[in-house]
Amino acid sequence: MSIIRNLFVLLCMCMACGLTHAQENLDLKGTSCVPVKAVTEEDLAFKAGERMDFVLHYKWGAINTDVGNATVSLDTLTYNGHKAFLCSVFGKTTKMFDIFFKVREDFKSWFTRDGLRPLKFTRDTYEGGYEARNTYHYDWAAADPQIEAEVYSSKKGTRFLQIPLTPCTFDLPALFFYARNMDFDAVEPGRKYPMTFAIDDDVYNVYFILYGRETIKVKGLGSVNTIKFAAKLLEGEVFKGEEDMLIWVTDDENRLPVYFEAPLLVGTASGRMTGWEGLKHPFTSLVQKKK
Repeated sequence: MSIIRNLFVLLCMCMACGLTHAQENLDLKGTSCVPVKAVTEEDLAFKAGERMDFVLHYKWGAINTDVGNATVSLDTLTYNGHKAFLCSVFGKTTKMFDIFFKVREDFKSWFTRDGLRPLKFTRDTYEGGYEARNTYHYDWAAADPQIEAEVYSSKKGTRFLQIPLTPCTFDLPALFFYARNMDFDAVEPGRKYPMTFAIDDDVYNVYFILYGRETIKVKGLGSVNTIKFAAKLLEGEVFKGEEDMLIWVTDDENRLPVYFEAPLLVGTASGRMTGWEGLKHPFTSLVQKKK
């Protein structure tokens, strides 16, 4: 049942263009954050009111079924005097799979409307009896900026931590929205572009590799012009660690992740976007909508 749990991890990884553990041998010298266009509110790839719906799928032999769904939504508010976005990510298993291994994932991220600097992050997770909760407050004003973190798990209890903070450190939802403003004119195909994100009590290196443009068919959507990326997966009890996770985002100003897939030790996991609303730009990459 850990396979079902990790489908939701894949959605979060898709949002961040993939991850590899911070202690792995990844050369970060001479690199900087992913190259983006202007990140002032009027220039962003998204706006408040946006919502995306996803279905998570598992395939192995005769097993070929949807096992969960998730939503990503964006709103605006004022947080500690800052004009901010609030991103909410909620995922759950289907009713049938709730019987075997119930999963609920609830992430929330507050980040500034100008600059997309993270301000706060919360995680509330239930995975088949296991529980985990994070509350992060980003202290950018400190002499050594850090994340003041309260981390709880049903295995380790509650811990209070200070996590090092750099201008390229994000939580997963904030990183996803930041990366959607990527400047493709400045991105070199085949080159690794690293960033970092924090979750629980750890920090991870994130990188993506640009492959190029491709038109794909997405179940429930139709034919979509996309830009294809690859990212390395963590090797462990579920992921092979030998092959790349593949991610396809729309080749338009919205930069929506319409499809992703990854090899598991047993079978293949994938996710697809099934619905949307409140987009800032026309969905021009949808060239042939499913009838």
